[in-house]
Parts: sequence; structure tokens; C-alpha cells
Amino acid sequence: MRASGLTEFKNIIQCQSMDNKLLVHKHLIVRAEVYRPPMDEEFLRRWFQDFIEQIGMKVMMGPYVKYSNMEGNRGITGAAIIETSHIVMHIWDEVHPALMQFDVYSCGEFDPETICDKIDKDFTVHKIEYKFLDREHDLKEIHKISYKQPNHELKYDSLGY
Repeated sequence: MRASGLTEFKNIIQCQSMDNKLLVHKHLIVRAEVYRPPMDEEFLRRWFQDFIEQIGMKVMMGPYVKYSNMEGNRGITGAAIIETSHIVMHIWDEVHPALMQFDVYSCGEFDPETICDKIDKDFTVHKIEYKFLDREHDLKEIHKISYKQPNHELKYDSLGY
């Protein structure tokens, strides 16, 4: 096969995979300040397993969880490879409230508000913000939300869909 023929073949394969309607390429990025951060490795490992099941995903590897005692970076990190991509959580617990960064990337559908509600219920949120991206063809923001405790005043910005 000539070089130009190989390039055309690669372009055809790439276009077919990009138009796969089964894959939705959604990315949830959460930043939260929480009053009850997870600090125990076994607790967070079990939390990940339950969380992944609750959002209808399947674990392929992990969850892997490790606590770091390094001053200035103390906290816990958890990660799991799911059938449709990955989920990662970092918690820094030296500050109060603790800082949580949480990512869910999946080629399957999921509801970001259900996930934020679970974070609030399980870790007692002071403040939570998220961005929900469609990464199918670019980085299109679907919507974002931000609210603070104690009265959960919502500021919602819908950007389409």
C-alpha cells in the first residue's frame, strides 16, 4: 500500500470511530470543599466500588487508593479504570474544609447532578462546582453549576442540549 493509500485508510477508520453513536465522551470535572473528607484507604476503595456500581459503570481495574502523609500535600487519592474510561479523586485534608478534585470521564451516559448529590451526602459539602464537557468532537461545555452550604443556593448555567 502506498503512503497516500495508507493515509486515506487511516482517515476512513478515524472517521468511522468518531461517528460511533454508542460512545458519548462525557467528562465531569468537580471541585468541592468538604467537611467530612475520606481519609481511610479501605473506606475510599469501597466508596469507589459502590459509586461506580450506582452510576451504572463497571470496574476493569482497581480501585486503587493511597494516602499521602507528605506535608503540604497530605491527603488521599483514588483511581479506577472503568469499562468506559476512568474515575479519579484527590483530597487534600490539611485545609478546612478539605479540598476535593474529582473527575469522571466516560463514553457512557451519566448524570452529573446525581454525582454531586452523592458527594454532598457522603462528604458534607461546603461548596461544590462542576463543569460537564462533551468531548466527542471538541471540548463543548454542556453545563456547569456552583453552590455553597448551608442553604444550597443554586446558581445554574445551562449551555444547551
